[in-house]
Amino acid sequence: MDEKTGEVLTAAALAERIAWCVDLVAGMVGTLLAEHWNITDVDTLASGKDAGGRKLPSNAWMALRRLGWTISLPDGVKVNDRIVRMAQEQAGRALRSAKWRADAAAGILATWPADPNKRTSREWDAVREAIPGGEHLPSSIIRSRTRQITAFEREHGRLAADLCELESAPRVARMLLLAACDGQQATIGRSDDGQRALLRIQLPTRADPQKYADWTWVSCPIILPPTIPANAVIHLPTLRLAGGKVRADLAYTHPVPKSQRTGHTVALGVDWGLNTLLSAGAVRLRDDGRISALGAGAEFRAAGVLAKQYRIRRLSERLHGKADHYARLADPTLNGKAEVLAEEIRRVSERRCNLNDALAWSAARWAVDQAIAARATVIYLEDLRSMEAGGMGRTHNSRMSQTVRGAIAHRVRHLAAEVGIAVVTVPPRNTSKHCPYCLVPLRHRKAPDRPTVAGWKWAVCPNRECGWQGDRDHGAWLRIAARGLAHQSNTVVDRSTGTMVIRSVVDKFESKAVIVTDRKTSRKDRSKTGATRPHSNRLAPRRREVPSPAVGPCGPAGQRPEGHGPTGRTRLPRAAHRHQGVITFSKPIAGHRPRGAVLGAGFHLHAHASPPWWAEPAPDTMSRTGTLG
Repeated sequence: MDEKTGEVLTAAALAERIAWCVDLVAGMVGTLLAEHWNITDVDTLASGKDAGGRKLPSNAWMALRRLGWTISLPDGVKVNDRIVRMAQEQAGRALRSAKWRADAAAGILATWPADPNKRTSREWDAVREAIPGGEHLPSSIIRSRTRQITAFEREHGRLAADLCELESAPRVARMLLLAACDGQQATIGRSDDGQRALLRIQLPTRADPQKYADWTWVSCPIILPPTIPANAVIHLPTLRLAGGKVRADLAYTHPVPKSQRTGHTVALGVDWGLNTLLSAGAVRLRDDGRISALGAGAEFRAAGVLAKQYRIRRLSERLHGKADHYARLADPTLNGKAEVLAEEIRRVSERRCNLNDALAWSAARWAVDQAIAARATVIYLEDLRSMEAGGMGRTHNSRMSQTVRGAIAHRVRHLAAEVGIAVVTVPPRNTSKHCPYCLVPLRHRKAPDRPTVAGWKWAVCPNRECGWQGDRDHGAWLRIAARGLAHQSNTVVDRSTGTMVIRSVVDKFESKAVIVTDRKTSRKDRSKTGATRPHSNRLAPRRREVPSPAVGPCGPAGQRPEGHGPTGRTRLPRAAHRHQGVITFSKPIAGHRPRGAVLGAGFHLHAHASPPWWAEPAPDTMSRTGTLG
C-alpha cells in the first residue's frame, strides 16, 4: 500500500516500482565496476587500508567512500543517499570477491608450465606455492583456470596480464541490498503472532524521479515461512525480481547450540554415490580406542529424480544447440523463433534449478535426521571438490559432473547448525578402495552372486582373517566416519570458507585393532556371510513404512535383521530394501519428529530414503568391532 495516497498496490504495480528502483541501482553499480575493474583498485580494496594507512571499514559502501570512489548520477535523476549506499555496497562486494580469483590467476601466470595440458610434479608444487592457500586448493580449480588462460592465449596470441584482462567486469545482479540502508530508506517489523512481517520501503513513483517528492513510502506485508523460529530476529531482506514477481531473501538470527570440533564419540559418515545418492551410517568410538559400527546403514536413493534431471539436461543441450545454429545463420527472419527458443531455454533452466534445489534440501534433511536419530554430534563428509569425471564414457562423465554434491553439503551444514551438530569434510582418498576393518585393498566385483567378474558395486576383502564383503558405498561411509573420529584432533576451520575440515590423515592398522566379534554365533543366529540367491517364483514381503518402537521391521527390538551378519550384508529385494532403516541403538530424542522416512508428498514418487529406526538392544549386541580409521 502506498502510504502517501492510501492506494492499495497490486502485485504487478509493486513489481514495476521495485523494478524502477532496481534499474537505478544496477546502472550505478555497472558504472562503478567499469571504472574500478583493474588489478590496482582490486588490491587496494582487498588490502583493508586506505592511502593514509588507516583500516578500512568492514562495510563495503563505507570502504568505497573512504577511498573516494564516488558515483555520478544520471542527469536530472534525484535519489537519496541510501540508494547510493546500496549501489556502493553491491559494487564493493563484487570487487572484494574478485581478489581471490586475481591471486589464483596471478599465481598460475607466474608459474606457467611448459605443457599446460599436463603439469609435472615440480610445476604442481610451484603453482601451489605461488597461490595464497594453494597447498589445500583443489586441483580442479587450477586446471579450470589454466584452460581459461589457454583459451585467451589461443585467441590473442599471448598470455593475459592479470584477471582483469582475462575476464570482463562482473555482471550486475538486479537486486536491492536493503541491509546497507537504515530506517530512512527501509524498516521491517514482526507482528505479535510471529507469522507475518511488515516491510516499509521508499520506492520511486516514476522510472526517472526528478525530485524527492517522487519517492513515497510503500508498506509490503510478508507472510513468514514456518521454518523461521518464533524467537528469531528478522533483518532487512534483499529484494530481487524473478518472473515478474518480487522475491524477498529474508535473513534472521536465533540462538543455536554451539558445535564442537573435537570430543566426538558417535559420528555419522556420509558417502556420495551416483545411483544411490547418499549412503550413511553411525559409528561409535569406544573407550579402548576401537570404533564399532551401529547398525547396517541407510540409503537415500533418488533414481527417478536423477533420471528426470538427465532428461531435462539433454533437452537443454538440444535447445542450446539449436539457438547456436540460429545465431550462426544470422537470418533476420529467424529472430522471432530465436526469441521463443530463448524463453524456452529459460524455462527449462528454471525447471532444472527447482529440481536440483528440492533434491538438495530433501537429501540434506534426510542426512541430518539420521544424525539426530543416532545421537551423533558430528557428520563426516567427503571433500570431493577436486573430483573431475573422466574416462568413464560421455554419458557417465556428464552424470557425475551434474550431481548436486556442493548444494547438498551446504544445506547439510545449514540444517546441522540448527541442532548443534558439526559437519566436517575428510579427505576422500581410498575410502572405497580399502577394507573398513583391516585396511586391505578390496576386490570390487559385479555382484555378490558373481564373485569372479570384475565390477564396481560389490566389494570383497581378500583377507581371510577378515572376510568382509558388502556394498561399496556401505564400506565407504564406514571408512569416512572412522577416519573422521580417529583424526578429529586434526580438525581445523578453513579461513576461506569457514567450514571444518580434516586435511591430513594417516591410516594405520595397530595390533589392538584385531577383528573382534562381540556376539557369539549360534544355531538360532540367522546372520549370513554372503548374498542370498533371489527366488524367481516368490515375492519378497513388504516391510512396514513406520515400525513401532517395540517391534521393528525385522522382529523384536534389539534383534539383528536377517542378512546383516558380522561379515556381510545381504542384498535385499527392492520392496524390502527400500524401507531398511538404521539401527542406532538409541531412543529417539524427545520432541524430534524424523522426516527422513519417505520424501514429502509432491516431491517425486521415485525418491526413497531409509527412515531413522530405533531399537533398544542388549548390551552385547554390537554388530562388529575393529579399527576403522
